[in-house]
Amino acid sequence: MRRIVAAMVLLAVPSIAATGDAPVDAPPTPMATSRGTLAGPFALRSHVYPGTVRRYWVYVPAGYDPARPPNLLLFQDGQRATNPTGTLRIPALLDRLIAEGAIPPTLGIFVTPGHRAAVYPETLGMDNPDHRAEEYDALSDDYARMTLQELLPAVAKQWRFAASPARRAIGGTSSGAIASWTIAWRHPEAFGNVISFIGSYTSIGLKLGPDGTPRTFGGDLYPGIIRKSPIRPLRVFLQDGSGDLDNVHGNWFLANQQMAKSLRWANAQADAEHRPGPRYDVNTVWTTGGHTDADGAALLPDALRWIWRDQLSTTGALPSDRGHATVNASSH
Repeated sequence: MRRIVAAMVLLAVPSIAATGDAPVDAPPTPMATSRGTLAGPFALRSHVYPGTVRRYWVYVPAGYDPARPPNLLLFQDGQRATNPTGTLRIPALLDRLIAEGAIPPTLGIFVTPGHRAAVYPETLGMDNPDHRAEEYDALSDDYARMTLQELLPAVAKQWRFAASPARRAIGGTSSGAIASWTIAWRHPEAFGNVISFIGSYTSIGLKLGPDGTPRTFGGDLYPGIIRKSPIRPLRVFLQDGSGDLDNVHGNWFLANQQMAKSLRWANAQADAEHRPGPRYDVNTVWTTGGHTDADGAALLPDALRWIWRDQLSTTGALPSDRGHATVNASSH
C-alpha cells in the first residue's frame, strides 16, 4: 500500500483527509445511490485541429434541472476516466459524492485527445489517440480554443452548466494534467479550479531545430512563467509520487515540486509587496507512487471536496450563478 509522505496546504485552508501519514487506499465501494446518466460517446471534429476526431461523454447528474445549472467537471483522457472497470471510474464517484451531499450537483465532460482520422477507431480502446502530445503538451492556446470554442458549445446545445469559473473544475492525469493547467492558466475566466495528478510539467513539448534552437517549448517552462506572471485566481490540487518517471523529458516528481514551489513563491512575493489581488489556493499531496492513475483515483474524492468546500451551504443550496455556459474564449 502506498503512503503519503508529505502534504502541504497553502493559505491556511483546512487540510483534506489525505495528509500526514494517511494511507492512499483504493476508493471505497460505493453504496446504492441515485445514479446519473452517462451519454455518449459523441464525435467531435475540430476546426482548430483539422483532420482530427475525438470522443467525449457527458455525465448528467441525477435530478438534473436546467433551471439550476450544475457545476462542471471537465476531465481529459475521457476513455479512461469513464471506464467502468478502470482505476478512475469518475461517473460512479460523482454519483456517490453528489448523493452524499459532499459536492454540489456536477455535470461531467470526459474527452479523449484527437486522433488523425475521419472516424474515431473502435480498436483504440484505452490506448492513447495519436494526436495527444500535440494537443496536451503544447503551451499554445490551441487546445484551449478547441475546448472553449468547440467542445463546450457542443455540450451546451443540450445541457446547461455553471458559468462561474469557481463552479468549474478541469483536470487530468499525466499530459492530461498539464493540458488542464494550460487551459485554466490561459483562461481563468473559464475555469477556476485545476486537478493535476502526476502532471507532465516536463519537456515533452520541446522540439529542437537542426542547430539546437528550440522551435516549440515544453511544460518545464511553467515554474519560471508562474514566477514572472500576474497571479491568476486559481485553486489547484497537485499530486505526484516519488516513484514517477525520470527520462529524457525530465523528472516528473521534481517538476511537480517546482510547480508547487513557484505557486507558493508567487503568493509570498505578492504578500511581501502588499500587492492587492488574487492568490493561488494550492493543495499538494506527495505520495510514493509511480506514473499511474492509482493514487490520483484514491485522492480524487477529497480533491473534489476540497475544491468545492465553500459551495455547499447548510441547506445544501448552490451559490447563485449568472447565466449559464459561457463558451467564448479570450486570450491571456
